[in-house]
Amino acid sequence: MRPILMKGHERPLTYLKYNKDGDLLISCAKDHTPTVWFADNGERLGTYRGHNGAVWCCDISRDSTKLITGSADQTAKLWNVQTGSQLFTFNFDSPARSVDFAVGDKLAVITTDPFMELTSAIHVKRIARDPADQTGESVLILKGPQGRINRAVWGPLNRTIISCGEDAIIRIWDSETGKLLKEETGHKKAITSLAKSADGSHFLTGSLDKSAKLWDSRTLELIKTYVTERPVNAVAMSPLLDHVVLGGGQDASAVTTTDHRAGKFEAKFFDKILQEEIGGVKGHFGPINALAFNPDGKSFSSGGEDGYVRLHHFDPDYFNIKI
Repeated sequence: MRPILMKGHERPLTYLKYNKDGDLLISCAKDHTPTVWFADNGERLGTYRGHNGAVWCCDISRDSTKLITGSADQTAKLWNVQTGSQLFTFNFDSPARSVDFAVGDKLAVITTDPFMELTSAIHVKRIARDPADQTGESVLILKGPQGRINRAVWGPLNRTIISCGEDAIIRIWDSETGKLLKEETGHKKAITSLAKSADGSHFLTGSLDKSAKLWDSRTLELIKTYVTERPVNAVAMSPLLDHVVLGGGQDASAVTTTDHRAGKFEAKFFDKILQEEIGGVKGHFGPINALAFNPDGKSFSSGGEDGYVRLHHFDPDYFNIKI
């Protein structure tokens, strides 16, 4: 399995997202320009220019026409995927950290960071079919908890919003009324990442407490726990096999204290059911900040603090791993 090295960012990667068809990969980084790549050969298609700060997160609509990005420049932007033109800008009073389209692409949830006296917040925006009709007002604003919300995603049937962040508590909110339905102390330290399963029935959280946990999306029941040796910055779930992938490494400020030899940072694969490690993919020169599986489950990509995206197409023997 030889990785394809995709060099298009000058700063650390923050987020990776495949489109529904699995032919495009969008990468976000701290260098202000999200980039779109062909997902089979890693060829760069283009960039989305217009942000003025690190881009933390993105999501692409089901029909691959619209892209939404959240950035530290205190905006979230809608883009035309094909032409790269800006369709609309949502302005906030603090950095936009996480964005997620609802099923049907008529709504989007955007989270904003705490800033000065402001607490973190979760905003639900209506996404117009025709960009000319797009407005900036929120359908719903949830005042968040203390600390940053690192991820907020839609729950089953868009009825709920699942959020998690620095206070290590996972919360489920009613997306109509904004009421808090359930909360669970998920981890011992900040939760860095959240990934939903392909059918949305369960989700995986990764945390700085060196573990990842699998939860039921409706009941918030803890299903599995995967323990590793490093803080987890990114998680992903295979849509094809019962595998979960964890990526991580120390915080950027602690990296200089470790071994500098080539590619020490690996993406670790675990069996989803048995919770056992089944392998790892090495190669990054810095902590892994982003992971994504192709919707067909036959390839995955990872993005690191080193500014590279590594695209891996699995060998045939990967599909026959037996424990």
